[in-house]
Parts: sequence; C-alpha cells; structure tokens
Amino acid sequence: MLFAGVDAGGTSTRVAVHTASGARAGYGTAGGGNPAAHGPAAAGEAIATALRQAIHGLPPDSVTASVAGVAGSDDGFAPVLRRVWAEQGLTHSPRLVSDVDVAYAAGTHAPSGTLLLAGTGAAAARFTAREIDGVADGLGWLLGDEGGGFWIGRAGVRAAVRELDRGSPGGPLVELVTRRFAVAGPPRRRADQIVRMAQADRMALAASAPLIGQAAELGDPRAREIVREAAERLVASAVRVHRAGPVVLAGSVLTSEGPVRRAVLGLLEGQDPARCVVTARDAAGAASWLAALERLGEAAAVRAHPRFTC
Repeated sequence: MLFAGVDAGGTSTRVAVHTASGARAGYGTAGGGNPAAHGPAAAGEAIATALRQAIHGLPPDSVTASVAGVAGSDDGFAPVLRRVWAEQGLTHSPRLVSDVDVAYAAGTHAPSGTLLLAGTGAAAARFTAREIDGVADGLGWLLGDEGGGFWIGRAGVRAAVRELDRGSPGGPLVELVTRRFAVAGPPRRRADQIVRMAQADRMALAASAPLIGQAAELGDPRAREIVREAAERLVASAVRVHRAGPVVLAGSVLTSEGPVRRAVLGLLEGQDPARCVVTARDAAGAASWLAALERLGEAAAVRAHPRFTC
C-alpha cells in the first residue's frame, strides 16, 4: 500500500510516494505547477513530470490514495489531475486541496493551530480539526500576499530602480539587483532595462527576493527597511487568525535561514515567549501523509508523521 502526495507551487513541483510506515518509496521534482501562474495545461504537465519520476519502478496500482496540494487551483483543476493520474496508470484519483493544507501538515500533526506561509505568495490560516476556519491575506501577487517573496522582490527591485532613476550609484541593493538582471550602462539605462525585463516576466521579481535579504545582511538601509516591513506584515496576518496551538512557518522565505525568518521569529517570540513555533519540513511528504491519514487512522498516522515529512 503506497500513498502519493503533491506540493505544487509557483516555482516548483514536488511529488512524494511513501509506504504506510512513512518510508519514502519515490520522489520527483519539476517546474512550477500553479495553474493560476502558468495555466492549467503547463501546471498539469509539471505535476505529470514529477509524478512520473516519483512512481518510476513502482507498481502504479499500489498507490491507494493521493492528495495534491496545488497553489492557485480551484475545482476546475481537478479534472486535469484525474487525467494525469489515469495517464500514469494510477487508478485512485487524487484529492485536491490547497498548498496551505499541506504546508500546515508539513510542520505538525496537531489538528488545530496556525500556518504562516511565505513563499512566492503569503497567507496565514487557522486550522481547527485540520480544516481551515480562518484566513488572512493570500490575496495574490497583485493585491496582497504582503511579506511574501513576490512582495519582497518587487519592493527591493522597485527601490533599486528608483535609486538608478535618481542617478544614484546606490549600495548593495542596487549592485545585487543590477547583477541579477545582468544590465549595464548609465543608471537610467539600467533602470529602463530592469523595468522592461520585470514587465516581461513578473516572476523575475519573486526570484529576486533573496537578494533583498543579502543586501540587508550587507547593511543596505533600504533593504533592511523592506525586511522589517515584510516581517511585520507577515506576523500581523498570523496574529489576526491565531487562537491556539502551534504556529507553523512554511514557504521558502520562512524556512530558509535569513533576515526575514529571524525577524519573524523575533516578533512572534517577543509577543508570547511560550508560543510554540515550528518550521515546516517536506510538504510533498506531508501531502502523502494526509493521504495516508484517511487509511491508517489518527493514532498510526501521528506516529508515522515524522518519517513522512523528513
């Protein structure tokens, strides 16, 4: 008896297959699987690529349950997943949930608590009996997702472009952004090139988020302001929905060591030193664990949780 789990986001897709004990039997990766960002067809192909890798050499009919956590999806994406599963010879279609569900399960087996997610996007969600019953932000890159990777990257690149527009030589932030976009020439010319490239590919802004952390570590004052503001906005979202239980930090912005993670931890611990704050581990494994939970029962699934998510 095998279980499959999908963690599909804006920049990458992961599929994990586990046995009932939590031992990993297969794993696959691919590009972004968010249908809102890449379109349903491309997202489905990314998930199919990762799934093929994960089940390679395994009997497909042994996969008895699957959960797919897909960012940017709605019920209309479920038929795409059913087709992908059928094409790979899997007879049990996956249960479609949000990336928020699997991110929370990647940090804890507790039925109730709060998720603070900051990857490309950002959201906070309160869970009760493993069901979402309160959400803050998660409003998308254009109107929300405050403190997430896109928000941070856009703020940093915008600050760098404004410095170049003023003819300023800038500091670490301008230098890192200029290098990231591989532009050269007088300041205004560099600004124009960066603007055109960002307009052509908005995900380039999200990919620039780590640079703002690096610039902050190098002492750039504007980068430090952006880091502080990002942390404050993220924590404000978490506090708005939190009631009890652990707070799970998830998404690359909060699971990677860096100034935003440190600032968020400092704010959360400063508000309540007794609050339990944990970091999410493998979300694809967590999705697989959610699939197993339906078959194994609570007690056995809780015991196996660390193995699924390691």
